[in-house]
Amino acid sequence: MCGIIGFTGKRRAQEILLNGLARLEYRGYDSAGIAYFRDDQAHVSIRKTAGKVHDLRAVCDKDNESHCGIGHTRWATHGGVSTANAHPHRIGKVSLIHNGIIENYHELCSKYDLTSTLMSETDTEVAAALFNKLYDGDPIACIKKATPLFVGSFAFCILFSDHPGEIFAIRNVSPMVATYAEGDGAFIASDLTAFIDYSKNYFIVPEYQILHMTKDGIDLQDLNGKPQEITYLSVDWDVTAAEKEGYAHYMIKEIHEQPQAIHRTIDARIKDSLPYFEDDGIPDSLFSDVSDITIIACGTAMYAGMVGKTLMQNKFGIGVNVVVASEFRYERPVISEHTLVIAVSQSGETIDTLEALWLAKKHTEKTLAVVNVKGSTIARESHYVFYTHAGPEIAVASTKAYSVQVASMYLLAAKLGLVLGKTSEDAVKEFLDGLRCVPDLIEKTLSLESRASALTKRMINAEHAFYIGRGLDYTLSMEGALKLKEISYIHAEAYAAGELKHGTIALVSEGVPVIAVATQSGVYSKVISNIREVKARGAYVILISKDRKISDKSICDIHLSIPDVRDELAVFPSVVICQLIAYYASIGRGINPDQPRNLAKSVTVE
Repeated sequence: MCGIIGFTGKRRAQEILLNGLARLEYRGYDSAGIAYFRDDQAHVSIRKTAGKVHDLRAVCDKDNESHCGIGHTRWATHGGVSTANAHPHRIGKVSLIHNGIIENYHELCSKYDLTSTLMSETDTEVAAALFNKLYDGDPIACIKKATPLFVGSFAFCILFSDHPGEIFAIRNVSPMVATYAEGDGAFIASDLTAFIDYSKNYFIVPEYQILHMTKDGIDLQDLNGKPQEITYLSVDWDVTAAEKEGYAHYMIKEIHEQPQAIHRTIDARIKDSLPYFEDDGIPDSLFSDVSDITIIACGTAMYAGMVGKTLMQNKFGIGVNVVVASEFRYERPVISEHTLVIAVSQSGETIDTLEALWLAKKHTEKTLAVVNVKGSTIARESHYVFYTHAGPEIAVASTKAYSVQVASMYLLAAKLGLVLGKTSEDAVKEFLDGLRCVPDLIEKTLSLESRASALTKRMINAEHAFYIGRGLDYTLSMEGALKLKEISYIHAEAYAAGELKHGTIALVSEGVPVIAVATQSGVYSKVISNIREVKARGAYVILISKDRKISDKSICDIHLSIPDVRDELAVFPSVVICQLIAYYASIGRGINPDQPRNLAKSVTVE
C-alpha cells in the first residue's frame, strides 16, 4: 500500500516529508519521491527515484527552505518499478501523489485527449493530466469537476503551482488522516505514524470531501461547497510504540509485545469473570437471535477467524462459516437477517474486506468489525466495532494483531455462548479465567526464543516446509505456514494431519522440515501417528507439544515444550513458537523480516 505524507507550516518541509516517508516504509514500497514549493514561491520542484527512502535522500537538496510539500512511497500497480513511474507526477500546474487505482484511466485518456502529455505508465499521471486539463486557476472548482469522473479508489494530495503554501486533498476508499498542530502546521498522511512526532490528535479525511491545508489551518467542504465540521480523535500510544526500542526489527519487538496487547484487549472486557461489552456499545441484542455466523477476512485475519470458528463450533456449538473476503464479494452470500457477520482487519482499511462488508450489510443489520485502528473505514461502516487495542504494528508480517484477533474471537465466543444459551455462566467464568492467563503463558513461551533461533539453522536452506496438526492445531498451523513463507520465502503449507495419506505425503522427502503441532489431547495420539509417517520418510520434524519430555525421541528431531494449558488456550503459545521460527528463518537467510518483497502492510487496492 502506497504511503502519503504532506505538510505545510512553519517548519522546513523536506525533513518532515523524508522522515514521514521513513515511518511509512513498513507499508511496502518500491520507489519514493517528494514535491515542494521551491523557496515558498510559485514553482514546484520534484525529487524522486526508484528504490528506498535513503536513495531519495541522496537526490534531495542539502539545504531546502521550502515550508510546504508532499511525499510518497509507491507500491507498483500500474507500470513497472522506475523513477519515471514514481510519484509525485507533474503535468502543467498540477503536481500530485496518489494511493489507489483509477480503473477508467484509459477512457479518460481518450475522452480528454491526455496521451500526448504523459511520460509514465501509471494511472496516477493520467489523474494529474485530467486535473491540469480542467484547471482554470481555482483549485476547488477543478477538484469538483474532476472527482466525479474517476472510477476506482483514490487518495489524492495535490499542489497547484500558482497556490504556494497550499495543499489540497480528496479521497474515495483509500485512507488518509490529517491534523493541525499549533506552532508547527498542517499534516496529512495515509497513516498517523507519519506525523505522530508532532501530534497525537488526528481526524479521518471523509470520503468525497475536499481538504484545503495552509500553514494557518485546515478547511473541509463537500463537493457542493458546504463547509464540514472536523472531528478529532486521539491515539493512546506515543511515538516510542512505533519505534524499535532497541530490538533488531519491528517484528521481534511486536512478538514480545503480545502479552501486553492481549492484556489491553481482554482486561476491560471481562467483568466478574464474564464477558462485558458495554463500554464498546455492543448490546446483548446483537447476539440474541443469531442463527449462524459468517467471518470475512483476508490473510492472517482470516486465519484468526479460522481459530474462532473451530472454538465456537467445538466448544459452544455455534455454526460458523469463514470466507475469504475477496471470494465472498463475487459469490451469492448465504446469510440472512439473523446472520452475524464479523469483519476482521488489522488496519480496518483492507479493500476486499470492506467491499465484502458492504455486500453483507445488504442482507443483515448484524455486522461487527474486529479492527485495530480507531475510526478506520471498516470500523465506521460496520454496525458495531470491537477494537483490539494492539497498538501500532509496523512489521508487514502480522504477529500481535493475530493474537489479539484470536483473543477477541474467544471473548465473542463466550458472549455468544451465554446469550444463545449454549453454555452456563460457570463454564464461561472458567473459560475466561483461563483466557486471562494467556499473557503469562506467552511470557513463559518467549523464554524458548533462543531454542527457536537455534533450530532454524537446519531450515535456512530448505525450499519447502510443512505444518501439520488437527483441530485448533491445524488452524494455527495455517498462520504458522503463512508467516514462514511471507518473510523467509520458503514455500510452506499447512495440512490437516489426517490428510497426509490422501496425497500430501508424496511431498515429504529426506530432510524436509515438518513442524508438527500436537497440543490437543483428544487427537494427540493420532497426530503422533502422523508424525511417525513423515519421520519414516526422512522428514526433519520439529514437534510443538505440552509434553515435558518425549519418551520416544525417535519421533522428532527437535521438541519444543509449551506451558501445560487447557487445549483451547494452547493456540496462543504455539503460534508464538511459529512466529519465532519464521523470524529466525528469515534472519538466517539474510532477509529483512519487516519488509518482505512484494508485500504491503495493508491491501487497499484490488
